[in-house]
Amino acid sequence: MPRFILSAAFVLLCSISPAHDTWVQTNANLVRTGDAVFIDLMLGNHGNEHRDFKLASKLDAAVAKLTIISPTGRSYDVADRLVDLGYAPKEGFYAAKFAGAEAGSYTIAHTSDRVVNHGQPVRSLKSAKTFFVASPSLDKPNPHNPGFEKPLGHPLELVPIVSPVLPMGPGQAIRVQALLKGQPLAGARVSFIPRGETLSEGFDERYERMTDSAGRASFEPTSGNYYLVVVHHVAPDEKGADYAETHYSATMTVLVPEVCACCGE
Repeated sequence: MPRFILSAAFVLLCSISPAHDTWVQTNANLVRTGDAVFIDLMLGNHGNEHRDFKLASKLDAAVAKLTIISPTGRSYDVADRLVDLGYAPKEGFYAAKFAGAEAGSYTIAHTSDRVVNHGQPVRSLKSAKTFFVASPSLDKPNPHNPGFEKPLGHPLELVPIVSPVLPMGPGQAIRVQALLKGQPLAGARVSFIPRGETLSEGFDERYERMTDSAGRASFEPTSGNYYLVVVHHVAPDEKGADYAETHYSATMTVLVPEVCACCGE
């Protein structure tokens, strides 16, 4: 086989190397100020390159870091509130409750940094985000809730370009920027996975986009659902004393309602 074909195959293999993905999601993305949201911290499938929204195993509680950032920038460590909802050590997921006393946009973030071994030792760096808005009024919520657009400095992260909460609904685009070590990640595959769907093998044009030179990608949902946004990056040259390469992953969960809360459509 020609050397250039082998090289291309190696690059493709690295770009789709399977890994567990974590994500966080809430039961609602808009609540009355002072009301609680229920947060789920989940671990997803790696055997099919994470082409679906299905659970696979469960996070180790020792790496279950969970932070909530309020509209004024105050940070809450809520990992100690996580409750194990599975009977067996590798079944189910963790959940926590949080009530936001301030009106505005909240960011929920999970990160982990550990060495795992699925055939060879790999450093796995993960980022997971979701968002919700607390509003004094649910009938006429304020559509302007800044804070979601601020990078958190994760090794690889997805940063919303437009609000992932308000306005949001079918026809409202989910727009994100992928940042690797704070810099735009160009040419990366971003998957926008609806819950209940399994993406086709290879590149699924229905639900996947490639980032542009500024690391941006956009997807317009046509129906209400949970959407899991996923991006990966493999760095074979980033080695350590106890790992052979480094895998980055970032997720963002967006709850798309059937009816937009702001525009009523």
